[in-house]
Amino acid sequence: MNAILKSESATVEIRPLGAELISFKDNESGREYMWSGDAEFWTGRSPVLFPIVGSVYDGVMRAEGGEYALKNHGFARNREFRLVESEETRAVFHLSADEETLAIYPYNFALTLTYTLEGSSLRIQYRVDNDDDKNIYFQLGTHPAFNCPIGGDGEFEDYVLEFNQEETLERFYVTGGNIQIPDKSEIVLEKGTVLPLTRAQFEEGAMIFRDVKSDRVTLKSEKSEHSVSVSSENFPYLGVWQPKNAPFLCIEPWHGLADADQFDGELKDKELAVELAPGEYFEAALVIEVK
Repeated sequence: MNAILKSESATVEIRPLGAELISFKDNESGREYMWSGDAEFWTGRSPVLFPIVGSVYDGVMRAEGGEYALKNHGFARNREFRLVESEETRAVFHLSADEETLAIYPYNFALTLTYTLEGSSLRIQYRVDNDDDKNIYFQLGTHPAFNCPIGGDGEFEDYVLEFNQEETLERFYVTGGNIQIPDKSEIVLEKGTVLPLTRAQFEEGAMIFRDVKSDRVTLKSEKSEHSVSVSSENFPYLGVWQPKNAPFLCIEPWHGLADADQFDGELKDKELAVELAPGEYFEAALVIEVK
């Protein structure tokens, strides 16, 4: 059963499959801010990326002396979470290891997503617990997709991403299969806060930025009164993506990155892999605010 949260300003809907946010509507106007999942472009809406971000080289993840077939962005987005709490403005979803996950990821874990709606602001708290008797390793990422143009206001290229701190953004690249391309990067914003958006930016895939200083980025346009802000905690990297000519934009804070080409290390060696000792936990958060 989907969880529906409602405040005086907004209504959101989350489905158990992937504990995925699938709708964020303004109550007064009925305006929808989340992408619909139309298969013509992309069926996702806001998947959680766990236990990897991006892809593993040659489809193989190495861990604990074994090799495992792990698909792009991991398995959590395709798993049914258990709805353990459901209130008017709060819902908690839980996923833990089982025989199927242990066959492709050799660790006992618990992944909990807590959604809390306050006014027009939705907080998503991510928590990973080590339920194993050994250290576990993982990456964690977000992937929310927002309608752009927002509500049909203007054209895609009227929109910008506004950062809340001055940034010099160096763009890194991945292949169509989400593998890092070594030694390929370019500066797309130098000592500024506003990155104009163009369709051409995505002809070679996602824009990926390491070590972003800002903890808040806003999708906005001078031609619209409406905007979407994404704030993050403990997600130091940022992906920005859309398929060709798609009417949405993904703003994706990450704690991790795809394998580099020819990578032959283990999961623990992957970029920004988190290590947890038995009994320890890791937390991160995303806050989506619409205006």
